[in-house]
Amino acid sequence: MPSVLVPLPAGFEELETVAPVDVLRRAGAEVVVAALGPDRTVTGRNGLVLVADALLTDRLADAFDCILLPGGPGVKHLRADLGLRTALQRQAAAGRWLAAICAAPTVLLDAGLLANRRYTAHASVAAELPARLGTERVVVDGRLVTSRGAGTALEFGLALVTHLFGPEKSAEIAHSIGW
Repeated sequence: MPSVLVPLPAGFEELETVAPVDVLRRAGAEVVVAALGPDRTVTGRNGLVLVADALLTDRLADAFDCILLPGGPGVKHLRADLGLRTALQRQAAAGRWLAAICAAPTVLLDAGLLANRRYTAHASVAAELPARLGTERVVVDGRLVTSRGAGTALEFGLALVTHLFGPEKSAEIAHSIGW
C-alpha cells in the first residue's frame, strides 16, 4: 500500500489538502497528515480546523512513497522549515514521488528540486516560478506532480492515484465520486 506524507501548516488551503487526501485514502493509500507546528490541531486559511494524524517532526525521518505539499498562505511556513526541505531533498534523491499544488512548488524551488523540470503552480507565484506552465491544470514530470490550485485539487488527487496505484484504480475512484 503506498504511503503519503502531507505536511500541514497553519493557513493551509483546505480544498487543496482535503480533496487529494480523501481521494488517496479512498484508493487505499496510507496518508499521514502531519502538523507542522507543536499542536496536532491546525487551522486552515478559511477557518476549517483539522486534527492531524501526527506531528511532522515525529515523521520526517520516515520513508514515504510520496510527499504531498498543500498550498495556501501556509506555504510560507513550509518554506521556512529546514527539516522539511531536507526530507524533500532525500525524497527526490531516493527517486520517490513529490507532489505540490498552488504556491507549494515554491517549497520545491527552495529545496533546489525544480531545475530542468516541467511544473505548474498558481499565478500568485508566477514571478518566483517564471518557468511554470501556467495554462496546465496538472503536470507530471518524472516523479513530480504539480497542480495549479484549489480548482484542480480533485484532478491532482486522481493523478496521484494514477501514478501510485495505476489508471484502473484512478478510474474506479473517479467513477465512485461521480467525476
